[in-house]
Amino acid sequence: MNLRDLRSPRSRASGRSRGGALALGLAVATVLAAGAAAPVSAQDTGGAPEAHGVRAALPAPTGPHAVGTFSTRLVDRSRHDPWVTSQPYRELMVGVWYPARATGGHPVAPYMAKGAAARWNAAAPHGIPKDAVDWAGLRTHARQGAPLKRPAGNGGRLPVLVYSAGANDPRTWGTALVEDLASRGYVVVTVDHTYESPGVEFPDGSVKTDKPLRDALAQTSPEKLPQLMKKVLDTRVADDKFVLDRLGALPHGLGRAVDRNRVGVFGHSAGGMAAAETMYEDKRVRAGVNLDGTLEHNAQPQGTNLTPVARHGLDHRPFLLMGRDGSDHTTESSWGSFWKHGKGWKRDLNLRGSKHQTYTDLAALLPQAGVGRDVVEKNIGTVDPARATAAQRAYVASFFDRWLGGRDDHLLDGPSARYPQVRFVEE
Repeated sequence: MNLRDLRSPRSRASGRSRGGALALGLAVATVLAAGAAAPVSAQDTGGAPEAHGVRAALPAPTGPHAVGTFSTRLVDRSRHDPWVTSQPYRELMVGVWYPARATGGHPVAPYMAKGAAARWNAAAPHGIPKDAVDWAGLRTHARQGAPLKRPAGNGGRLPVLVYSAGANDPRTWGTALVEDLASRGYVVVTVDHTYESPGVEFPDGSVKTDKPLRDALAQTSPEKLPQLMKKVLDTRVADDKFVLDRLGALPHGLGRAVDRNRVGVFGHSAGGMAAAETMYEDKRVRAGVNLDGTLEHNAQPQGTNLTPVARHGLDHRPFLLMGRDGSDHTTESSWGSFWKHGKGWKRDLNLRGSKHQTYTDLAALLPQAGVGRDVVEKNIGTVDPARATAAQRAYVASFFDRWLGGRDDHLLDGPSARYPQVRFVEE
């Protein structure tokens, strides 16, 4: 969803256009259902009854490696928090996913921390009714704290990717894709953008909510909405740059294992927008992917208020666009400008029958939530969910393998009979 859609139920019912889907993906239910909730603690939420939803399952990773993961807190003391300016530092929670050499004795990692899961459940996100999925009980395929598996070549170093979810979505909302990349030999760092994500749980048990962003939205007139959208993007780009600064200091030996000469960025919706802009501003990034994210600061694409990367394009570094059905650089003005001005290798892929949230874990989880087919199609389209997830995994991995991994399966050379739902959008 988007910033405009947070204003009223009526706007949500009518806002089904390309622009509404591509604008910053804020979860409206957080505002309408959760209300003006203040930051809480994990202990507070832990005393509440557990959700009794289904134990949904994510598709298993397809790579040859087992996957390990851990979460860690990063503190940027060079800036005040942009949403809570009285806080003289910016703190983030990130997840780190990586190929593991042994998993015995290490517990399976939960999908999200308990306090964050309570917030996400209360938001009834993206067509999933409250309590329909047991978010606290949902498990990944990764093992917490499992030892890293380092490659024999490349000096024992692994390519590293930074991932951001859509605005007002948690960092875990792309886990099916993230842990698949880790199983293929990547270190992936997922970023929760504090006070914008619906609930970010820190090691001290506190859960920071999105109330500052919702308050800012409530005070923003329609004509000033682009400025707020720009602030969201600027904050995300600063967060991503800070994470890049800290790659060499990641704990548990990961800092010594990442190859900072092979860095990629990717994300969905506002996360895809941030990936493109971070790559434009930071030469450390060698390759990037935008999963259905607009590149302008408007609730509806108008070709105005373009981001710098949309106005100027990228240099000779490679970039991949993947859009929902009917959305590409010939139909979306900001993508068209980006495409026109870019000098490097690029591809624009379109997933037939898909919608905006098809590029998230919703494709895997919504069909398991006990909702009707009409709800599934409204939120993720008519594309087969399993095929959509498989295609996204295959093409994103093929892209990063080609430009960071030192191998090329030639999937991006042209249409493939293995993935007939993927359309290559030509010039």
